[in-house]
Amino acid sequence: MHILITGGSGSGKSEYAENTAVALKTKLGAGQLYYLAAMKPFGGEGRARIEKHRRQRAGKGFETIESYTAKMPRISRDSVVLLECLSNLTANEVFDEKNKNAQSDIIDFITALSHSCKALIVVTNEVFSDGLLYDEDTINYIRILGDLNCRISKAADSVFEVVCGIPVRIK
Repeated sequence: MHILITGGSGSGKSEYAENTAVALKTKLGAGQLYYLAAMKPFGGEGRARIEKHRRQRAGKGFETIESYTAKMPRISRDSVVLLECLSNLTANEVFDEKNKNAQSDIIDFITALSHSCKALIVVTNEVFSDGLLYDEDTINYIRILGDLNCRISKAADSVFEVVCGIPVRIK
């Protein structure tokens, strides 16, 4: 089972994804619940966001694995995995000067991850809806993330957009 959850910043998608993961663990009788954290702790705002997410998932039974790149973590097949989030993972890979194959590496990673557990939930950000102009590197990142979102949504069993804390099923 593979679920993609998208939405704007502050939309409630992370909390919805966490609650979905916990419910799936029970429903599927999974043995482990993993939280793959892809956000690198840059600056005070980044550290505060990470801390907010830690408090939000406290007591829910997640084992957190800091996973900043598209490299397979050690997980059990009898698990539910929540990747938080594709946007950060993509930024980490795209802006790594050494990785010229970021997009294909991420697709391969998501595919391998989805085959390595009972259920995979991927959180991502909505892109191309803010109407702002960006520099060339950021536009390239947004294009790659947009393409990844499209490709992953096609492969997903379910896709949800969270708007103002309300999940809307798209697929």
